[in-house]
Amino acid sequence: MAVGAGVRRQQAAQTEAELKAAAVRAFARLGYLNTKITDITAEAGRAAGSFYTHFANKEALLEALLNDLLAQGDASARDERHGDDFSDRDAIRWHVAVYWDFHRRHRVVMDALRQAATVDAAFAERSRHLTEPDIHHIADHLTRARDAGVPLPGDPLVLATVFTTLLPGFAGMWLSGEGPRLGRELSDEEAIETLTSFIHAGIGGAPDPPHSQQLPEHP
Repeated sequence: MAVGAGVRRQQAAQTEAELKAAAVRAFARLGYLNTKITDITAEAGRAAGSFYTHFANKEALLEALLNDLLAQGDASARDERHGDDFSDRDAIRWHVAVYWDFHRRHRVVMDALRQAATVDAAFAERSRHLTEPDIHHIADHLTRARDAGVPLPGDPLVLATVFTTLLPGFAGMWLSGEGPRLGRELSDEEAIETLTSFIHAGIGGAPDPPHSQQLPEHP
């Protein structure tokens, strides 16, 4: 009996993973708001009714995807290169670079989360609750910077909301191709350096080293 139950759990986990992956593909093709549950099950090669064995609705599936992303973020925080003092520009740059890469890899889900929050106030509230620990994580880093002598322009928790709003907005615009016409491609390096310098200067850090300012000029 135990072996059989274990096999069923494994099969259920595999089906759930396949539905999540199928949802991401459907979101990429159709957009989150236009994707129907039948689009997801068809993409996964599953019967339409199988969806409800694992998820109550499309929003529940998206929330599960958000939890997966948050778990990946927690794993990144354990990286030995993770600096926790934002008086150090390199610590800010590490966070910006990790987030930029994360958003690039998960842009479809990030776009879906934004769309869902726009039309569903209850989902937006749940998302805020799930992501609030990340805001406090950044606030802790800013508190360290303040304690190290950086004259922060505001309360660390308030500034953390600026940080956690700025990055998704900037990355969402440029990585989705919605940025203004620049006359050239915005490289990952330029995006990361620009964000790092902006945040570092904004919180009152020391002037950036010369190398970080040598970026392409707008034509």
